[in-house]
Amino acid sequence: MTIAYVGLGSNLDAPAAQIERALAALARLPVTSLVASSRLYQSPPWGLREQPDFVNAVAQLDTALPASDLMRHLLETERAAGRDRSGPRWGPRVLDLDLLLYADLTASDSALHLPHPRMHERAFVLLPLAELAPALDIPGRGPISRLIGQLDTGDCRVIEYR
Repeated sequence: MTIAYVGLGSNLDAPAAQIERALAALARLPVTSLVASSRLYQSPPWGLREQPDFVNAVAQLDTALPASDLMRHLLETERAAGRDRSGPRWGPRVLDLDLLLYADLTASDSALHLPHPRMHERAFVLLPLAELAPALDIPGRGPISRLIGQLDTGDCRVIEYR
């Protein structure tokens, strides 16, 4: 079994509920267990600014799926939730699932980039990830605590849901 971390985000159609449904879907993946999930964070959009705020979280999985199969399942889960990838990059979305880390695997091809190439720049990824793995060392980037210290995290706030 391999530890993998998945970033979850939504800013359409009841975003917090979308994240909760996605976590339930992750728990149902074959040969995979949902070990833990972070609290929910609200943050302003990244990239394209004229859209609603996002709700984000991170899930820790224990999986026997190869990284490419896990990524395929994440894309299928997005599609099942109504994700439409024809819009602008960094635009509004019902559900966004990013494979952030898969053990210490590094990969870069047309379908899979590990670790996620921009995670170290995003407080809305690092803050919930640090909840689950505060001593994590991100391959090629360093300790998560140092990476968080280099970011402005003031726009990310924990929200209550449930």
